Amino acid sequence: MNNRFVPSPDTEADFLPRAPTAAVVTASYAPDLERCRLLCDTIDRYVSGVAHHYILVEHRDVALFRQLENNRRTIVDERDLLPRWLHAFDDPLSLFRRRIWLSLKTKPLRGWHVQQLRRIAISAHAGEDVLVFCDSDVAFLKPFDCSAFWRDGKVRLFRRDGVLSGEGHEEHRIWSRNAGSALGIEPSEVSTHDYISTLIAWRRETVTALCARIEKIHGRNWVEVVGAARKFSECMIYGRYVDDVLAGAGHFHGSEEFCRVHWTGEALSDDEFRRFVAAMAPQQVAIGMQSFIGTDVGRIRRLIGLD
Repeated sequence: MNNRFVPSPDTEADFLPRAPTAAVVTASYAPDLERCRLLCDTIDRYVSGVAHHYILVEHRDVALFRQLENNRRTIVDERDLLPRWLHAFDDPLSLFRRRIWLSLKTKPLRGWHVQQLRRIAISAHAGEDVLVFCDSDVAFLKPFDCSAFWRDGKVRLFRRDGVLSGEGHEEHRIWSRNAGSALGIEPSEVSTHDYISTLIAWRRETVTALCARIEKIHGRNWVEVVGAARKFSECMIYGRYVDDVLAGAGHFHGSEEFCRVHWTGEALSDDEFRRFVAAMAPQQVAIGMQSFIGTDVGRIRRLIGLD
């Protein structure tokens, strides 16, 4: 087992240091380079209360992303985060357009699976108290201080209560059940809460304790346990650990989303984009244009005044 993960649920403190440090964490890949550059530019312009920004990429993308690196931003090679027995290949079934991660210890994994594993794994390498997760297709439009993620020594856990009991959340329920299985939670203890969003925060100590618990229960590396099920969500794993194992210790809940995301559909016209921005809720400080929709990054830069 991985002995880097020392904390346990029994020893973890409930409260952060008086002045916690925060890092923004972004998992990305080569096709999203320009979107990630836009994110970096808007973080530098609008975001305060951040000690560092970690960009997590596959080994072959490290050199490409180095151009975004500076004294407050580090490109992190997934080989420094994940076990060496997990190998990336061009997938012949996609005519080599997509990547696949193979090992004898997990099911075949796609890029979105491995990005989730990287987000968990960075906790063993970062030194900051709070990890703020932000996708590479996000852009900040308003000033934002990361102190919004902590209060009275506790970290804000994004949670939408009871959402999974409704229709249309079958896949989320599977992710929640698989999270419970990885964490050793009794199958009868069903959660109906949704923890998935972008621009959310985790306590780094809590993530390392989570990994330690998985390894202690299963006697295997946590990556092997999580990767044994292809349907998983890192947000569900963290949320269920906090609520169902720690009984919420060290956290407070919030359901308001700080980022307005265009999840599906067609790329927005200029007028549609302006209406989308105008409809941001008062607490929302950023927008997300899902990269697979194909919105031109240059248009986004122009429309938000960064060209």
